[in-house]
Amino acid sequence: MSQLFKRFAVIFVTALGLTACSTSIEDYQGREPKLQLEEFFNGELVAYGTVQDYSDDVIQRFRVEMVGTWDGNEGTLDEQFYYADGSTQERIWKLTKTGPNTYEGRASDVEGVAVGTTAGNALNWQYVLNVTMEDGSTMALSLDDWMYLIDEDNMINRTKMYKLGIPVGEITLYIGKR
Repeated sequence: MSQLFKRFAVIFVTALGLTACSTSIEDYQGREPKLQLEEFFNGELVAYGTVQDYSDDVIQRFRVEMVGTWDGNEGTLDEQFYYADGSTQERIWKLTKTGPNTYEGRASDVEGVAVGTTAGNALNWQYVLNVTMEDGSTMALSLDDWMYLIDEDNMINRTKMYKLGIPVGEITLYIGKR
C-alpha cells in the first residue's frame, strides 16, 4: 500500500469518526430561550469575530454592522463587514421561513441556497460560500454554521469551514442587539 493511500485512509477514517460523534440539531430541542430568526435578526445588531485557519491561528478580526427586517416569512439581513486590515465587505441575505423550524437563505456569494434548521436555542446552517482570496481568486468553502441564542439580545456563532471535506478554518462570532 502506498504512503499516499495510507495517509488518505487515515484522514478518511478520522473524518468519518468525527462525523459519527457530531452534534445533531435535535440535541437542542427544548432548550431555552427558543431561537426564531425573525425575532432575533430584526432591527440593528452588531457582531465581533475572528477567522482562524486550520492550525487555529487567528488570521482575521472583524466587526459587522447588521440591519434585519421581516415582512411575514420573508426577511432581509444587510451585513456590513469591517476587517482589521482595513478592508470592507457587504453581504445581503434574503431569508425565507419555510416551516416552523426551517429557513432558507440566499446571498450573492453563497452558491445555491443555505438551508437552516432550528431546535430550542440553536440554528444549524449548511451552505457553500465563495470566499475571495488575497490574489483575487475565489475559493468555494462548505460551511457548517451553528448559532446559539444566549438570551433575547445575545448570540454566539461558530462556523467550521471545509474544502473537499477537509477542515480549513473556523469563524467565531458574537452577535448582539443594539
